[in-house]
Amino acid sequence: MKSHATARRLVLASGNRGKLAEIQALLAPLGAEVCAQSEFDVPEAVEDGDTFVANALIKARHAAALTGLPAIADDSGLTVDALGGAPGVLSARYAGEQASDAENVDKLLAALDGVPQAARAAAFHCAAVFVAAADDSAPLIEEGLWRGRILETRHGTGGFGYDPVFFDESAGCAAAEMTQAQKNGRSHRGLAFRALCAELAERWA
Repeated sequence: MKSHATARRLVLASGNRGKLAEIQALLAPLGAEVCAQSEFDVPEAVEDGDTFVANALIKARHAAALTGLPAIADDSGLTVDALGGAPGVLSARYAGEQASDAENVDKLLAALDGVPQAARAAAFHCAAVFVAAADDSAPLIEEGLWRGRILETRHGTGGFGYDPVFFDESAGCAAAEMTQAQKNGRSHRGLAFRALCAELAERWA
């Protein structure tokens, strides 16, 4: 494993390029350089927590341990009222361990087949965390929530995950139809990471 520990260089405990782009944009004002864990050949952590916070901490500590860098991580997921809160912490692997975004969306739409729009309320959740080291006993933790509903068909080509079927009532469009800036301004990840950035700014002041 490569290790390049510097004061403002952080490792993101994810190899997801869409997520990396979002988080780089959110942390840029702090002058932080965010690198994906894939740059250090860090394997994916085993996400066996039963909450978004637990899984985010598992990922952050894993990345910090293997790189020697401070680490940030998030665990995000979609909960759908009509499905009893599913897919929840299993959102990324809803259709199977190696499922693609398209396969996960297909399974979600199939599960909601016949459910009227009025009963398709959903929310994106995000737990964002920062650990200064793998054994950090006082990690920074912030959470964000984005409410909407699930569409019956895909709309838009931006974003990733469930974005094409997640409709934001106030914006009047699907998450996949938003620009990156629009999405960051209202999304669960944007809310959580802006709060985390505020805490980091205080810590680094």
